[in-house]
Amino acid sequence: MTKHNAANERIKRDYFGYLAEAKGRDEATIDDVAKSLARFEESTKAKDFKRFHREQAVAFKARLAEATNARTGERLSKATMLSTLRNLRTFFFWLAHLPGFKSHIAYADADYFNLSDKDVAVARAHREKPVPTLEQVHHVLSVMPAATALQRRDRALIAFTALTAARVGALASFRLGHVNLADGFVEQDARTVQTKFAKSFRTYFMPVGGDALGIVRDWIDELVRDHLWGLSDPLFPAPQMGLDSEGGFTAIGLSRNGWTTTGPVREIFKRSFAAAGLPYFNPHSFRDMMVRHAMTLNLSAEAMKAWSQNLGHADVLTTFTSYGSIPAHRQGELIRAIGSGATTTASRDHIATLEALLAGLKADTTPPLPGKDDAR
Repeated sequence: MTKHNAANERIKRDYFGYLAEAKGRDEATIDDVAKSLARFEESTKAKDFKRFHREQAVAFKARLAEATNARTGERLSKATMLSTLRNLRTFFFWLAHLPGFKSHIAYADADYFNLSDKDVAVARAHREKPVPTLEQVHHVLSVMPAATALQRRDRALIAFTALTAARVGALASFRLGHVNLADGFVEQDARTVQTKFAKSFRTYFMPVGGDALGIVRDWIDELVRDHLWGLSDPLFPAPQMGLDSEGGFTAIGLSRNGWTTTGPVREIFKRSFAAAGLPYFNPHSFRDMMVRHAMTLNLSAEAMKAWSQNLGHADVLTTFTSYGSIPAHRQGELIRAIGSGATTTASRDHIATLEALLAGLKADTTPPLPGKDDAR
């Protein structure tokens, strides 16, 4: 077990405060930095940061390359290594300007946490993500049980995710008052909803077909009618715990509280897809699914912009570059169709749509504010 160094703990506390208050980093980001520093201190046996030397960084990189994931037992990915080393480089660069440290640490010493260019390229390489199809999601909804309130909550959660492609943090924090069934939208209000970069925006229910919208309507009706839910109550409540017949704790109904973490949301997705005989698709993959669906609809430039805004993107290129990846099999189909000269009217319309979008982006010469990239 790694011992603690009191001086290190004090300076880490100062750094975490700096990240939160001066740099505006969220709790998850700071937790990630803390894990990176803990890995490094384990490597140095908690040696005082004032005694840092570039050789420690070199040794740590070598150790990190041999480290394994505690959950899977596999070697750490290059992406994990890159993130860990980037956190450490930034920390020691910050440390080098502080009184009591700048005489011991040079700014250039922090650069020894860099990966090789080859490893950085591997870490940043694009890989095809597992993304469900709408047909698979409709199948999951069709086989999910609905005998109890908790089962109906779980089914409504997946249906609502298909309709909105909302992020997992938002799903865990939506309240009943955020949903407007009459006009078909959910208000992602950052004052009370956990949105990325605390961005507020409106998401209209997407045209996914099937029973998704009906399932959500029935769920909200049940909350209001049978459970007397008000506007400030959670849309997807946590379970009410009680004792079973053997005296053990079990879920016995709905509580008036929402989830405090996103873990239960992911667990519902895992359980539901497994029960339907399908591989696990996480909640975030529904965002990719809805962009891929949009790309098959031959939308106008204006409609594609509206679809992008529905996801919370200020820039339609974010939608295409972050979620618009074409699956490898479909890529092959399109290339073969081009080679055979089978370019359809729909294909030409897609090209015209993209040209119109690019023309509009080129016309906008307003430079973006630094550090204000919109949420993906």
